[in-house]
Amino acid sequence: MIVDIMLEVVLPVFVLIGIGSWMQRVFRLDLYTLAKINFYCITPAAVFMSMYHSDISGELLGTITLFYALYVLILYLIGSLLSRYMKLSKGMKAAFNNSIMLDNSGNYGMPVNALVFNGDPLASSIQALIMSLQSLLTFTYGVLSIQGAKLKGNYRSVLIGFLKMPVPYALGIGLLLRALKAPLPIFISQPLTYAQQSMVAVALLTLGAQIVKYPLRLYRLDVYVSVFVRLLIGPAIGCLLVYTLGLHGIPAQALLIASGMPTGVNSSILAEEYHNEPDFAAQTVLISTLLNVVTITALISLARTF
Repeated sequence: MIVDIMLEVVLPVFVLIGIGSWMQRVFRLDLYTLAKINFYCITPAAVFMSMYHSDISGELLGTITLFYALYVLILYLIGSLLSRYMKLSKGMKAAFNNSIMLDNSGNYGMPVNALVFNGDPLASSIQALIMSLQSLLTFTYGVLSIQGAKLKGNYRSVLIGFLKMPVPYALGIGLLLRALKAPLPIFISQPLTYAQQSMVAVALLTLGAQIVKYPLRLYRLDVYVSVFVRLLIGPAIGCLLVYTLGLHGIPAQALLIASGMPTGVNSSILAEEYHNEPDFAAQTVLISTLLNVVTITALISLARTF
């Protein structure tokens, strides 16, 4: 089973990431443009179509939201305790918590979900919801934590950033149209389908191009603590919550796999934007993504037993 997962899920993901890294080294891709295409076009289209075609019930929607709220709360408490134990500065504490709470549920998690579940609408909808909640967390807690450490309370940009996020709008409109059973005309549904189908390749190529810009450093203990929490403690929390909430089948499998994503590129983007421990943030993204080859394989194997 492990060999099959490596060949059918993990290897295709990292082949595309590797190609993206190679293209960045050879062609110096415009990462800003790639990120904008992903953030404002492909990802919202994928979220909208996943919600529109989903079989997710109102009860399951509430359960997934509860799962995610408890998941990030436990990670926050663990991060705060570790930050105190390691005597981190206020700015470093914000960067550390962001590195374990902001995972790569978008341009890594969505493709992995699509490959594991063969595009199953329910599984895709669950991952799309997790990605939307992660986006909300990024532009609320993620920004607030750094601003509290660096900018002394200038929170106007938080609200502006939140209102500019297309993913929550796509999620809400998709759920609304599904509830109303409103048909989509071909000239709308077809372009959205094209964008959704391009998501896996474009997202992983972009991720590969993004991580190659960071030089690898292997001497920072705080990075390894962060990666340990992100890749091992995170899935353990996810497994505990799946059992506690009585989930089974595809919802349990999708949420467990979602809990094992590597640190999100957004944590590094925020660190660079606000000049708050950018080297630490970059290292957690790079190392957690590389080590996820092993951990995500084991996690998918475990999820298939649920």
